[in-house]
Amino acid sequence: MEATNPAGMSQREAEVLQAVGRHLTNAQIASRLHISVRTVESHVSSLLRKFGVPDRRELAGLAPAMAARPASASGGGPVPGLPSNRTSFIGRESEQAAVLDALTGSRVVTLVGPGGVGKTRLAAKTAGMVAERYPFGAVFVDLGSVREPSFLQVVQMVAALLGVTDQGGDLDAALHEYLARGRSLLVMDNCEHLLDVVPEFTEKLLADCDGLTVLATSRERLAIAGERTVNVPPLPHRRRNGCEAGSEAAALFMDRARASDPDVTAPPERVDEVCERLDGMPLAIELAAARCASLGVEGLLAGLNDYLRLLKGSRGSQERHRSLRAVIDWSYDLLDEDERAMFRRLGVFVGGFDLDAALAVSLDGSQGMVTDLIGRLTDKSLLMHWRGAAGSRWLMLETIRAYAVDQLHLAGGDEEARVLAAHLGWAAATACGLEDLVVEGRPWQDAFDAVVGDLRSALGHGLLLAAGGEDPTGGDGTHRWRARVHEFARALGHLTYARRFVVESYEHYEAAAELATGPDEAARDLRSAADAALADGRNDVAFELLLASAERAKEAGDGSAQAIALAYAATVGDRFTFGFSTEVPNERLRELLAGAVSVCPPDDPVAMACLLAAETWITLPDKAIPHPVLSYDALTAAELTKDPVLISGALDAVVNVLDQDGHIRDAYDAIKKRRELLSQLPRHDPRAGTEIVDTYHMLAAIAVTAGDLRGALDAAGETQKNEVAAVQPHVAASKLILPLVLQGKFDDAFIQAETMWGAWHRAGCPPARIMGSALYGVLLGHGLRGDDAGYLEWTARASKLFGDEAGLLSGSNLKAARGFTEARIHLHAGRIDAALAAVDDDDLRPQAGKWYGAPHWHSLLPYTWAIAAEAAVVAAQPDAASLLAAAEPAGRENLWAQACLARAAWRLTGDRAELERSLAGWARIEAEFEHACTLVLLDDRAAEGLAKLRELGCQPPAARDGLV
Repeated sequence: MEATNPAGMSQREAEVLQAVGRHLTNAQIASRLHISVRTVESHVSSLLRKFGVPDRRELAGLAPAMAARPASASGGGPVPGLPSNRTSFIGRESEQAAVLDALTGSRVVTLVGPGGVGKTRLAAKTAGMVAERYPFGAVFVDLGSVREPSFLQVVQMVAALLGVTDQGGDLDAALHEYLARGRSLLVMDNCEHLLDVVPEFTEKLLADCDGLTVLATSRERLAIAGERTVNVPPLPHRRRNGCEAGSEAAALFMDRARASDPDVTAPPERVDEVCERLDGMPLAIELAAARCASLGVEGLLAGLNDYLRLLKGSRGSQERHRSLRAVIDWSYDLLDEDERAMFRRLGVFVGGFDLDAALAVSLDGSQGMVTDLIGRLTDKSLLMHWRGAAGSRWLMLETIRAYAVDQLHLAGGDEEARVLAAHLGWAAATACGLEDLVVEGRPWQDAFDAVVGDLRSALGHGLLLAAGGEDPTGGDGTHRWRARVHEFARALGHLTYARRFVVESYEHYEAAAELATGPDEAARDLRSAADAALADGRNDVAFELLLASAERAKEAGDGSAQAIALAYAATVGDRFTFGFSTEVPNERLRELLAGAVSVCPPDDPVAMACLLAAETWITLPDKAIPHPVLSYDALTAAELTKDPVLISGALDAVVNVLDQDGHIRDAYDAIKKRRELLSQLPRHDPRAGTEIVDTYHMLAAIAVTAGDLRGALDAAGETQKNEVAAVQPHVAASKLILPLVLQGKFDDAFIQAETMWGAWHRAGCPPARIMGSALYGVLLGHGLRGDDAGYLEWTARASKLFGDEAGLLSGSNLKAARGFTEARIHLHAGRIDAALAAVDDDDLRPQAGKWYGAPHWHSLLPYTWAIAAEAAVVAAQPDAASLLAAAEPAGRENLWAQACLARAAWRLTGDRAELERSLAGWARIEAEFEHACTLVLLDDRAAEGLAKLRELGCQPPAARDGLV
């Protein structure tokens, strides 16, 4: 192997370089060294690359200095002072690329970032990568041990690592002379505490040493001419969509954890949570990972409520990096008094803040002073700045904020109390200002999202003070202060509802009620809480809140408010009974209405409309069945109020009356009129929420009852897109399932079914009878495909949803859904007797003159009558023709039933015109499965139908041969 000299060149390359320095030609060099001209050319090309020079002339200029250079400065070899790391370098590809790019375009590059973010490791890694580019060597100087801002100490540190000595009485001049000889790299680490001397030192070096490049690390830039800064952010700590490998932060955590315990395991999502809690800060992650062996990930998460105590490291050589507190102590100690005060006061913000927010908590600072201090703290990497949709904002990493909060607590005097009070005042004013934007219809969501964390934090603090009866301002205005916090809580309830954080919304309204200065305000707050809970489908909660609102209205002597709350509670207990875990007895609802009547002022049209609405719903013994006459009276009363919320509720009763009387098409027309009211219902108002949700849901349900499958899917799609209606995603998803199955779009339906199931679980498994039709739709889809396993799985899920192990609510309004589902599955499979048995019930079989003989709630009875008539025809029962005739109302009111009965008529009579009507009917509603089943009955189009059934994943009708 050919020997190398101190410069990292081979002996032959050194000889070629000396010859180039004497300005010999390639032919002369070849002759002198007894090698070929091609070999000389190869060595010259290698030397140009190694030394990073552009041409032969500059290469010749390096030769004399290279021959005299000491070994300690040799390029391409080990970098003096470079930290030795026993752990792997993880991630930072983009940052490495940025540093390399900066080094090619600038002679001074500074890596800037907060303490513990990994600047030193990145600088060391980069220095090792590029050392060979600097023929006169590279050196890594850690200035962290230089305690005093002394120019001489910096010179001595650098000179010592380079082997430069004071031979003529001027060490600085000797260092400059040494570094002026050619291309070299000086890495200066941890400069932030020496910003009074390092910039001057660097500028003098760069001026005297043309070939010198400086790479520095600091929590603040050096601020010298020509400086390029590269910001070093925390590691990415959120798993990218579809990325199983996880984030760079998670990879670092697991690498360091396994260094302590090779057998350590941890769920990826919990590791992600640790890394997110630590802001992706490498030092914090390494310190946490080192404790994983003793605490486990769950223990770490529990302990992260106290970052600074938990994240203590080992007795390493770098004292500053032994704990997270020590790292931040280093930065804090470098601040002046004004910077420290601003830093600890800004720690009160749990999220980002703007200049106005910072000014609010500065206590005594002017706008100019606060702006300057924020700029200085940002320069020192204690704040992060970004420009978002809400404008310029600043943020403390959570690990740094924990330290700031600690310092605020230790500040002494009343500073902490004053800052928290100022934060509370700012938050209350901000919330009320945002509420005005919501009401005015102006953009507000970005601004709200930017501050919502601080609004929650400030209100929590205000509620704690309220519980202790304290005035945070230190004055005696407790009553006035409580009124302000009450207004704040109510505003935050409104904002969170408008942002669709509905559970949080009614909790804020309840908190507002606790702070109300009078029972009238409390009654209003509790009513708003009830409205928000009802819009979220938490009917039990809403019912109790309405009763509480009525009680506070009674204390206030407000008969109208009391009557309205009691009447609405009675209405909710009947109209929305399927959202209750336990039905409210009718006797109790009648008692509530009687109480409302006894206190209602006769001259209050709104209260009177509410009384009529309650009476409409609770008069009949069956729940969710409005009175057929009173519903129209209630609509007239509601229209007199010109209140779209009351009118929408009254229209719902009319729609139900029409539907339950079997006038399905009229009901469908009426629900479309109710839909027109949506434009008048404010999305941000909890009181309108239930009517918005119910309108969308009922529109889809009645469209199915009318057999308009396309209309049902359109309405269900709108429900999912509407931010208010989609607040119950399990219900919204359920509306798509049955029309999709009836169209033969089984795979799409099953996807929605899984969405519904998951969302229902995430919602806490609330009462689910409203999803009954959807569940029977899933069963129908699996049954028509012959998927026994899927059918059994969803039967078990239905039992869990309904709390009904075997009956699946067969005694409820879902009786028709069950009968239709089972009969259609059996008929397709050729189990004719089973199909007949499924609809062998007086409520499910067509009867002349008894169409909708009893009230039904958005029933599938038209489907049941139609399939019962068709099954009778297939079985050649003697009364098949009379059943077919009796089922005529089902076909008149429902498009699916109309097509099914036409097919049954063809089977009975052989009239091809009936079959054509059936095919046209299926095509009209896009019922591909039924269309294909009908085609199979025709010899000349059977192949087309069979192909379509295969495409849908279904077998042909098993009874085909016996039906043609």
